[in-house]
Amino acid sequence: MTLELREVVSVDIPVPLATLWPYVREPRLVHRWFGWDYDGLDDQIRSVFDVEPVESHDVVGDSTIHTLTWPHLDVLTARSRVSLPGHTRLTVTRRSHQGVSTFDGIRDEVDEGWIAFVHQLAFAVTVHPGEERRTLSTFGLDAGTPGDRLLDNAGIAGIRSIPVGGHVQARRPDGTLLGGTIDYMTPLQFGLRLHGISAIYFVIMEIPAAAAPPNGRVNAILSTYGLDEGTFAEVEDRWGKWWTAAMPRSVRT
Repeated sequence: MTLELREVVSVDIPVPLATLWPYVREPRLVHRWFGWDYDGLDDQIRSVFDVEPVESHDVVGDSTIHTLTWPHLDVLTARSRVSLPGHTRLTVTRRSHQGVSTFDGIRDEVDEGWIAFVHQLAFAVTVHPGEERRTLSTFGLDAGTPGDRLLDNAGIAGIRSIPVGGHVQARRPDGTLLGGTIDYMTPLQFGLRLHGISAIYFVIMEIPAAAAPPNGRVNAILSTYGLDEGTFAEVEDRWGKWWTAAMPRSVRT
């Protein structure tokens, strides 16, 4: 029986394999891109990247290939080619959806996590190498109804009409402007490289109403680097007020 594998995400990262690979093997470096800050993150990183996977290295033709394979058959592959120096292709594949508990026929939670995290990794290693990360996150926000959508209220309506690489300028409910570049877009999420006092990475994940009735849900992760305590506190305050002000009228208390 041939195992059917799906490509979940694949990103070309303009750094050598020798630079990238420690970011998936050393817990202190994994912390700069994986998940988001919460009390159990360090333990999760040690479990997921130190205890569970099997590491292998190979050379095929002009390609050097490093892989991590997990017991549940998720596979992370980093491939560099002599003909394309200074670049590494990072790919995550997973087994077919048949019998997978994280897939409800609409959205696979683990797929969505890998997509976001691989793009967060690319940002960390190319834009903020050597810098520690601090995140802000919010999960399970009511997406709202037509005419009263959370993302519209948050000032980021119409992003899906802009191509990857295009510039975004949005106005938050408090009147301040948000500027950035669309880094990637999938049917259920998108990532923005925000411009400002520091380059910041912003991921929005959308959970359709069919998977989270009645209106669907929105998750958001903001990865910051190099901010002092005062500046981070300002960003955190604005983050909280942004989502509070954008809350659909139907769910405000």
